[in-house]
Amino acid sequence: MLGVGAAKEDQWLMIVSGLAGALAGACSMAAGEFVSVSAQRDIEQTTIDKCNPRSQISNKQPQGATLADSDSAINGYVESSQPKFEQIFSPHQSPFMKVIAQDRQGSRPDNNMEATLPNPYKAAGASGLSFLCGSLIPLLSAMAFSVKKLRVVGIVVVASIALAVFGAMGARFGGSPVRVSVVRVLVGGWFAMAVTYGLLKPFDRDHKGLEAH
Repeated sequence: MLGVGAAKEDQWLMIVSGLAGALAGACSMAAGEFVSVSAQRDIEQTTIDKCNPRSQISNKQPQGATLADSDSAINGYVESSQPKFEQIFSPHQSPFMKVIAQDRQGSRPDNNMEATLPNPYKAAGASGLSFLCGSLIPLLSAMAFSVKKLRVVGIVVVASIALAVFGAMGARFGGSPVRVSVVRVLVGGWFAMAVTYGLLKPFDRDHKGLEAH
């Protein structure tokens, strides 16, 4: 919106560009979050499958096998590894072997692990909705001022306040220093706004020069 405001004085054009940026940004954030969380879910699911004897054995079970057959196979799977350890160390003589035996007993698969996998649809919806809600702040300020200079200053001020508030909230929830996080977010936002405004400002001069001729 600041880029369009630097090149054009039309208020409606700035509002339309803000709406387009809000929709495009929300869709982009949602798509990126969906791809990222889906990849994370696939990796975690693969890791669970590899570390889960029940899933490994159930894939090898013939169709129609009962749950008792799977449990018997799992018990045989765990017990079959006992001689391999005893060939190297004795659990009655080595503390190291006792730790391994206890860890093996406590590493039984948990059927509730799959319930903790991330949901890419919820993540995409939350990311897109949060971006869309945040973009309403500069849009409302652009609608409130009809004069170009006041409109640009209003967008910068309102956006800076929103950045400071969101930066403080993120730092508070994440347990990091609030002042450092707020300064970091503000400096990054000001830099982005200055670059956008500065790069498109020459187009306004060229437009005025063409009108003068």
